[in-house]
Formats: sequence, C-alpha cells, structure tokens
Amino acid sequence: MEKPKKCISVEKAKALQIKWKESRAKDIDLAQGYQDTREFWYSVEELQEYLNYVKERSSEQGVKDPGIRIYFGAYPKSSTRKSYATVFLAPTKERSAPIEGEDETSINLDNNYEIDPLNESSGGMPPVTY
Repeated sequence: MEKPKKCISVEKAKALQIKWKESRAKDIDLAQGYQDTREFWYSVEELQEYLNYVKERSSEQGVKDPGIRIYFGAYPKSSTRKSYATVFLAPTKERSAPIEGEDETSINLDNNYEIDPLNESSGGMPPVTY
C-alpha cells in the first residue's frame, strides 16, 4: 500500500504541536485553572468500526462521498471531573445547494445529522507531547 498523499513528516507534525502549545495551550490552561488535555486516542479498530458504520449508513441514504469532520468539545464539569477538552468525529455529506455568499473555495459539505458522531476517546493526563 502506498502512503496517503496527505501524510506529513514527523518533523512537520512536531512543529505543528509546538506551535499549538506556544500559541494556545498556556492561555487555555490559564483560563481553565488547570492543565487541559490536548491529545486524544482511538484504537485503529474503533476508528475502522466507525468509518464502516458511516460508510454503510451513508450508502443507505444515497450519500456518494461521505466524510468526517473533527470538532473540539469540552465535557461538563462535575464534582468528580474537570471540564477537560475532547474531540468528536461528525459525519458529513455533500451539500444539496450552495449557501448564498459563500466563497467558492469553501468545502461544500454539510454535517450529516442522521448519523451519530463518535466520542469517548482517551487522552493523556498530563498530555503526551508529539
């Protein structure tokens, strides 16, 4: 199997992580009052299961080119848990009609609210630096 076209080098990934930490992590941690997580883990099996689910449900809906959008989120604070960051994966589908005034270079995809998103990843505390 060939490497996917959108892969980046380890060096570039490390540089992206450093830039994120330098430009955002301190402010987020200061605002929260504690170190927040910044990395999230899913097993390959979990991701493949979810991708298969999205492909099957999208096919049933007639969606020709489904995708996945990744969103940042935060868990609610409770008496036993801080309001840590999370991510969730949300299925997408082709937009049925362009949005008026939208830049023609915009990604022409809508969220597919008929398929449930994926959450419940694991994250390191303290976060694991790439």
